[in-house]
Amino acid sequence: MMASTTEVAPIIVTALFGRQDTAFFDAMRREHFPPERNQLDSHLTLFHHLPPSGLDELKHRLNQERRGLPAPRARIGGLMSLGRGVAYRIESPELVGIRVRLADAFTGMLTPQDAGGWRPHVTIQNKVNPSVAKLLLGNLQRDFAARDVEIAGLGAWWYRGGPWEAISRHMFA
Repeated sequence: MMASTTEVAPIIVTALFGRQDTAFFDAMRREHFPPERNQLDSHLTLFHHLPPSGLDELKHRLNQERRGLPAPRARIGGLMSLGRGVAYRIESPELVGIRVRLADAFTGMLTPQDAGGWRPHVTIQNKVNPSVAKLLLGNLQRDFAARDVEIAGLGAWWYRGGPWEAISRHMFA
């Protein structure tokens, strides 16, 4: 008997931005991401690949992390070169704390990518020629000013090779 798609699809966990910040990041992605590769809205990935067997525990822990709590403070602290793209670097010690607690809870289930260091960022350009990415990075750095962003909640998603499918949203108070 074949397993259902849901049973074998990995889970992605993200921070969810407030409406204004989502609109800003999405506009930047539409402007700078190759259109044929831009299948997703802007996102801040906490985990790239959690096993579906951990879904109930994940939902429980995401609820614990946000229940009755104010949103973590966060800001765009700078720009990052991705080599073949550009991202905004997100600074949020409180969000780092949430990720550390979740990583501890899922120790042994994490992929090497998720078990390694975490560099919180929002990708606005990827999979372009390095010279194109370098040009965009330089242009954005010229006028860059750090600013606060709103972390509205935490989200879980199924990854099935294309656009992500929402599982759950866990919003801060």
